[in-house]
Amino acid sequence: MPSQVRRAEIALDLACVRCYLGFTRLTRAARHHRADGGGEVDIVIRPFQAEPEAPSAGEPLFEVWRRTRGEAFVRQVASDTSFGVADGLEFRFQLALFTNTFEAHRLVARAARQGLGERMAERLFRAYFTDGLLISDRTTLARLSAEAGVVEAADTYGTADAAELRAELGRVRAVGVHVDSVPDVRFDDGTVLKGAQPEDAYRAALTALTPAG
Repeated sequence: MPSQVRRAEIALDLACVRCYLGFTRLTRAARHHRADGGGEVDIVIRPFQAEPEAPSAGEPLFEVWRRTRGEAFVRQVASDTSFGVADGLEFRFQLALFTNTFEAHRLVARAARQGLGERMAERLFRAYFTDGLLISDRTTLARLSAEAGVVEAADTYGTADAAELRAELGRVRAVGVHVDSVPDVRFDDGTVLKGAQPEDAYRAALTALTPAG
C-alpha cells in the first residue's frame, strides 16, 4: 500500500526571525519523517507580511530596532553570538537590511510552481539574516533565483502574479494568521502549530498524520 502524502502549510514572512527558525525546524522534521519511512511530506509555503508598508529602499535592521525597541535591546542582540547556533543557523543581525518582502514572496511563489519553493525560501532567509542582502532589490533577487535554479518568466514582474500574491496575502490573514502567530503551520488533519515550535513538535504532528497499520 503506498504511503500517504502528508501536507503542511506554513505561513511565514522572509524577514521574520521566528519564521526562519520554524521553517528550518519544519523542513528538517519533514526530512526525518521521510527518512524514517513515514512517507512524503508536501510543504506549502503561504505568504505573510509582518510589515506590508515597509519601504523597499532598505534600512539597517539595528536602526529600525533602535527606534522601535530601544538601544538596550540592540546591545543585547549584538552581544548574543549563540542565537540560532542550535539550529545550525547564522544570524548576523548587524548586516540585515529591513525592507519590504513583497517581491521576495513573489519569487518564492514562482519557485514553488517549479518545485523549488523550499529551496528558494531557505536561500532568501539566509540572504536576509546571514548575508545582509537587500531582498527587495530585483538584481539581487535575479541572482538568488539563478542560484536556486528558478527559471524567470518573461513577465517576471508583471501585474498578474502581483495581483495573485496580494489575493493570497489577504486569504492568509483572513484565516486568522497574524504577526504574533507566524510561523503558522497547518497540517492536513486540522492540527495548527503557531510560532517557532521545537522540531520534535513538528515531527510529532507529522507522525500523528500517519495512518495506523
